[in-house]
Amino acid sequence: MKKKIKVLYRKLGREKVWGYAHIGFNEIEIDPTLKGRKLLEIITHESLHILFPELEEEEIEEKSIILTNTLWAEGFRKTDNDKSLPLQK
Repeated sequence: MKKKIKVLYRKLGREKVWGYAHIGFNEIEIDPTLKGRKLLEIITHESLHILFPELEEEEIEEKSIILTNTLWAEGFRKTDNDKSLPLQK
């Protein structure tokens, strides 16, 4: 099953969270004040909740930090929108 996770941006300060996953809807909400590495971490974290709803919060945190550190160390940043090369099927 192919999943596309929709990312919505909404101020989440009142909820005292940086992100929120709507598992049944394949949507995540991200606080728009996040930037850089923290933004990558929270998008990854909430996406993992969608992809692996059975995992405990601690497992999600651990895996999102590993993925964030790996991608960040490899230089991935929010700058390139080139879609000329397709993703894996």
